[in-house]
Amino acid sequence: MKRKKGSSKPSRPGWDEYFIHIAVAVSRRATCMRRKYGSVLTKHNSIVSTGYNGAPRGMKDCLEVGKCTREEREVPHGERYELCHSVHAEANAIIRASAEELDGATIYISGTDGDSGECPSEPCMMCKRMILNSKIARVVYSDGNGGYHAANPTKWLNKRV
Repeated sequence: MKRKKGSSKPSRPGWDEYFIHIAVAVSRRATCMRRKYGSVLTKHNSIVSTGYNGAPRGMKDCLEVGKCTREEREVPHGERYELCHSVHAEANAIIRASAEELDGATIYISGTDGDSGECPSEPCMMCKRMILNSKIARVVYSDGNGGYHAANPTKWLNKRV
């Protein structure tokens, strides 16, 4: 544990750093062969739910099958999600929470790209729409370089692409 200079007490991470690190741990459960994402949904600095990307219940995941349809077809990252067999980490966290727990909550998202380490983890457009509909008030996601960004999802409303 790091200590602040001139202090005998160990330094503590802030809430955002704390929950981003938990999202990294959650991502280790992901069953995607390309990228592993984890999300942590919090309210009042308490964990409400977690989610990672993987196949829906009852469906074999890519690790079990030993192949990825998008990888086989050489689909670039961020495209052709309809070919993917996984449910996104954000969606899995959202569906495990009640409407009351979601309203005003914060979601933390972090991911890794194979063996290359941390990757940018801004939600895709589909997940942004779910976040907006669920009334999540704040989104914190890894920037791919050891840091993170915090966003107010209502600002996305002005950026229709």
